[in-house]
Amino acid sequence: MKIKNSFLRGLKSGVPIGLGYLSVSFSFGIMAVSMGFHWWQAVIISMVTVTSAGQLAGIGIMVNPGQYIEMLISQLTVNVRYSFMAISLSQKTDSKFKGIYRWLLGFFITDEIFAVASNEESVSRSFFTGLSLIPWLGWTMGTLTGALLGNILPDELMSALCIAIYGMFVAIIAPKAKKSLSLLIVVVIALAMSCIFYYAPVLKEISSGISISVCAILAALIGAIFFPVKEDADNG
Repeated sequence: MKIKNSFLRGLKSGVPIGLGYLSVSFSFGIMAVSMGFHWWQAVIISMVTVTSAGQLAGIGIMVNPGQYIEMLISQLTVNVRYSFMAISLSQKTDSKFKGIYRWLLGFFITDEIFAVASNEESVSRSFFTGLSLIPWLGWTMGTLTGALLGNILPDELMSALCIAIYGMFVAIIAPKAKKSLSLLIVVVIALAMSCIFYYAPVLKEISSGISISVCAILAALIGAIFFPVKEDADNG
């Protein structure tokens, strides 16, 4: 009974995340189809990765096959934060959360799932399974719906809907950037470098995967050096 209640509580906590993922992955499905992917390829990508930024960077590289090193670099840069989240969250799991379940934790973890799970005093297998299930289904079903509709919707509407996934990133950054001048500066630096890579005569020849990695690393490095986050005295 305790396991069932924990699982249901996880399901309930994952519903808002799943609904959000449904709309965002809808745009990803449309974008993937517009770039030449079959609907089932887009669905498989979402089923086995569950990373919005990583998938966007990945499909941009996949349209030009053979760029394996670029794919490795871009995915490590975009997704390495999930490793640190998984390590952090693993410190709060109960004694039964071990073995293959640790691997599943690493697979399903996202920014939103990490944020919700981190509020738990102790994360059980049943709670985390319930918490992860609805977002994973939402991400997959949203991709499927977008990919199927991408074959029948007018090109103008598809182009408009593709903007929605970028709107998600703006929505994530904007509230925090309004409260932190340092974060806003780092975002502007990354944006400026991205524009340089896109428009500069020589730099625009560099593939998108490498340019994303360079912009992310340099902006983060500048932020860490010139705008470090100060820890509270109580936290040591």
